[in-house]
Amino acid sequence: MALKIYTRTGDKGQTGLLGGARVPKSHLRVEAYGTVDELNAHVGLCADQQPEADTTGFLRQIQEHLFVIGSCLADDSAARRAGSGRQKAPMALPALREADVRLLETEIDKMEAQLPPLKAFLLPGGHPAVSGCHIARCVCRRAERLSVRMEDQGLAVAPLILAYLNRLSDYLFVLARYTAHRLGVAERIWTTR
Repeated sequence: MALKIYTRTGDKGQTGLLGGARVPKSHLRVEAYGTVDELNAHVGLCADQQPEADTTGFLRQIQEHLFVIGSCLADDSAARRAGSGRQKAPMALPALREADVRLLETEIDKMEAQLPPLKAFLLPGGHPAVSGCHIARCVCRRAERLSVRMEDQGLAVAPLILAYLNRLSDYLFVLARYTAHRLGVAERIWTTR
């Protein structure tokens, strides 16, 4: 049976979390996983614009990890345990691993080994593929800030999610530089007046 795209259940500004609780679409949890979804779309665009198949493949793997993160952020299991909201049987969610964070670090190190040392602040731009990486980086930082805000407000967020988003934004910054390098595009250096 195919999933139906529209359900009409959100027509009054409410949405359902994975555990069954109904919350306003303006809820911080929805904002956080929605931003991760936005990031996933930007990462997909970055993958489409990459000049190297290996990088494209790695970005597709990142998209899989972002789907896992979005699922975890959409899970209200803490509310289910406390007995609030509609109860559903717990879902088996995929897990993020520490190895996923280390893999980002390995890829950062590989790219940086091929780049000149960074000695100045950079302005985004120079090529659509470079700009796309910077946009994804900015959306990633927003997703990280929202996840930290969730944690600050008592909505549990796995520490590994925070670490992954933090490292991913670093990866996307280095990817922007690496993409410029591979495309032969000069980096745009910020200079003071």
